[in-house]
Parts: sequence; C-alpha cells; structure tokens
Amino acid sequence: MVELKTDTSIDAMREAGRVVAQALTAVREAAGVGVSLRELDTVAHDVLRDAGASSPFLGYRPGFAPTPFPAVLCASVNNAIVHGIPTDYRLRDGDLLSADFGAELGGWVGDSAISFVVGTPREEDLRLIATAERALEAGIAAAVVGNRIGDIAHAIGTVCRAAGYGIPEDFGGHGIGRRMHEDPGVPNEGRPGRGMPLRHGMALAIEPMVISGGTNGYHAAPDGWTLRTNDGSRAAHAEHTVAITDAGPRILTAL
Repeated sequence: MVELKTDTSIDAMREAGRVVAQALTAVREAAGVGVSLRELDTVAHDVLRDAGASSPFLGYRPGFAPTPFPAVLCASVNNAIVHGIPTDYRLRDGDLLSADFGAELGGWVGDSAISFVVGTPREEDLRLIATAERALEAGIAAAVVGNRIGDIAHAIGTVCRAAGYGIPEDFGGHGIGRRMHEDPGVPNEGRPGRGMPLRHGMALAIEPMVISGGTNGYHAAPDGWTLRTNDGSRAAHAEHTVAITDAGPRILTAL
C-alpha cells in the first residue's frame, strides 16, 4: 500500500532530509587517509544527536540479515556496493567510499547516499561516481506526475548501461515516509510506461548502484550485511529522497 503524503508531511520529511544531508557532508569532510570507518559512524551519530533525530539504520533487521545493523552509517569501500558495516578499517589513499545514511525526525524519515574517493582519485573511479550521479539525476527527472515507476527505472538503467557498467540484480530504491522502506519498489532498470503511476504526494528513495566491471553479480560478505561485487571491481552508489509533486520532483535530502 502506498501512502500519499500531504504537503505538510512532505515539508516535515524535508526537515529529516536536512539532517541526512548535514550528516553526509560531515562524513565526507571527516573522511581522510587513516580515518577509520567507525570514526565516520561517530561523526554521523553526532549529527543525529545534535539534531534531536534518531537512526532508522541502527538496530534494523530485515529478513535476510543475520543480526541487527550495528551502526547509523553504511560505509561501503571499493568493491562493497551497499550495506557496509563501519569497522576499524582505516581508509587508504585512493579508496572509493560509498556512504549511506538515514535520519528519523518528527516521525518522518530521510535517506540518501554519496560516493567519493579518499585522497588521490583514479580517473576510472571518478567516471564511475559521475555515472551513478548522472543516473540519479535522470531518475529524478523522470519522477513526475503522469509517469510510471518504469520510467524512473528505465532512465536510471539507460545511463548505467550506456557507460558499460553493471547494475546489482534485485536491488534498487523504495518508497519512504513514516518508515525507511515502504511501497513501491523502484528498480534501477526497467521498461518505460510500465508499473505504478506516479502521483502527487508519493515519496521515493531513488538510488542507482553501479558496478565498474560491467557484470551484475554480487554476494553477501561473511558479516551477512555487506554486498560485494562478484568480479571484485569497484562500485558506486548515489541516492536522494524525492517527493513527487504537481510542481515537479522535490529533492528532500539536498543540503
């Protein structure tokens, strides 16, 4: 069931989204060679505390997970696609980090992700990240009243495939609002004109994920959470929470 949000509710989601944007900005600023993933989780946790917000990630346990998620930040390095658990691993020069973060404030949730290189970037990593960001922009541009979920999926997939990258199978975006994961699902590849019609008041987390090696396969790491590319190539992830409105898509997790 899809809940259509009122304009007042969308404004409230925007406040949660501001916290998300602030946290991801702080994480990016704090990330550097020698900084541990656990230290970045602390940075994000401090932003939540200062905002009076809580984490929809911490303690979350979907059906596939062997244990509740133990952090407020997902920190996925290099060949990790998503759901990386912050550990004592210290970032190295040239690491590609995808940071995914959510916040709950006033009963509403925001969710967003960024990818960036720590230290000296490789050109191929910059292209990978730029493609994830362009795919996100294309998906958002398609998130208009009168289109369908398939139009968002097709826009994302077209950008990713044209660049020669893989797309993790069975993973994509989702509805969002009072809970982090709501209906409908938002695939990262699909056929235009198919799927649920987009209506004013829908809120979606749109999140392209791309695999540089060009294959789609992934597997769960021994921690049961981190998803890694099967071919060992690097991955990037970009995400925004977006409201569908009669005036066009409204990004709720922009800084």
